[in-house]
Amino acid sequence: MNKYILKAEKRVLLGSKVKKLRRLGTIPANVFGHTIVSQAIQVSEVEFNRVYKQAGETSLIWIKIEGEDKERPTLVKALTNNPITGQKYHIDFHQVNLKEKVTANIPVELVGEAQMVKDGQAIIDLNLHEIEVEALPTDLPESIDFDISLLKEIGDSLKVGDVKLSSEVTVLTDSEMTVVALGALQKEEAPLETEVSEDVTGAVEGAEGETKEGDKAEAKTE
Repeated sequence: MNKYILKAEKRVLLGSKVKKLRRLGTIPANVFGHTIVSQAIQVSEVEFNRVYKQAGETSLIWIKIEGEDKERPTLVKALTNNPITGQKYHIDFHQVNLKEKVTANIPVELVGEAQMVKDGQAIIDLNLHEIEVEALPTDLPESIDFDISLLKEIGDSLKVGDVKLSSEVTVLTDSEMTVVALGALQKEEAPLETEVSEDVTGAVEGAEGETKEGDKAEAKTE
């Protein structure tokens, strides 16, 4: 298992003053845990993005705070960012005890290929994006895989209970919940066409004919 290390500094700027940190490319953060006092820290946005891209939400990130001898094992508990620019506003790191189980939401990963989808005869309906589990921090899986090649017919589905994980991991999400299913293609509605009945057409032609005769009569009168 890879060990992801992120360097951090103790943070002295608090409240609205943290805007200055963000302008300098630094993210304000906190480290907290059940038996420790919450610690205000700050981390490089570039370094955090690099580490987080590799570790994700379910792998341990070891925080090395300047001035401390030991690295702290943490999980990213909350991440706030700008929905438009993507800039990170704040991070909450949950310091864990490696000997105590934790709960986490593990992302669902679809593997394989459904033949009916490949043939353009069906679509994949993903109903559940995460599954909640309990395990020691070092036993948390990075993702939970579901093989969609097992889906053969419209209506076939895979449930939470179909997942196979190690005995060290306990699934907390309802086992009867559907994760992914094979769905029918939606029929496209035919474009609306303006139809003119023969009666209306005839009436129009008749009206045009009368107009022409009137024009002729008027011409003879003149």
